[in-house]
Amino acid sequence: MPECRTRRLLGTLLLATCCASAAADPGLESGLLHALHLKKGTTDRVGTSGKAIAAYMREGYIGKRPDQRFDYTDYYLLKKPASFMGHELVLIEEEYITQYIGCCVSPGAGVTVKVRGSTQKLQAFASAQRCTLTDPVDVQHALSEVAIKARLPKGHYASLSCRERDAQP
Repeated sequence: MPECRTRRLLGTLLLATCCASAAADPGLESGLLHALHLKKGTTDRVGTSGKAIAAYMREGYIGKRPDQRFDYTDYYLLKKPASFMGHELVLIEEEYITQYIGCCVSPGAGVTVKVRGSTQKLQAFASAQRCTLTDPVDVQHALSEVAIKARLPKGHYASLSCRERDAQP
C-alpha cells in the first residue's frame, strides 16, 4: 500500500509540474508575440525583445547567455518544449548593436519553429506585422552557418524574422 501511495504522489507531482510549465508558456508566448508586433506607421516593434527573452530565461526555457553571438545577433536554443503559434519553438534570435563591427545592424527578433500542421497563422502574422517568413528552412544548415553545433530532429522547420529590414516598405 505505501508503495502505491508513493507512486500516486509522484504521478501527481509530475502532472502538477507539467501543468505549471504549460501554464507559464502562454504568457511567455504572448510576450514574444508582443515584441514582434509592428508599431503603426513605423518600422519599430511594439514590445522589447530583450524583455521577452529575459522571461524565457527566468523560466529556464533558454540559457542565461546565448548559445552563440554572431555578427549582431544572439541565438538561443530552447532547452525545454515551448510553443509558438501552435508550433514547437526551437530557436529565438535577437539582433541589436553593442559595438559597431561593420555594416549593417537591423534591430529586432526572430524565431524558428518545428512546424506542426499548417503555417497559415505564421504567414498571416508575417504579412500583418511586416515580418519575413522562410518556409521551409534548413535549420541544421542555418545553425552551422553561425557555428552552433546542435542536432535537431528531422522535420519541417520555418523561420520568422521581425527585424527593422523586414519592415521596410
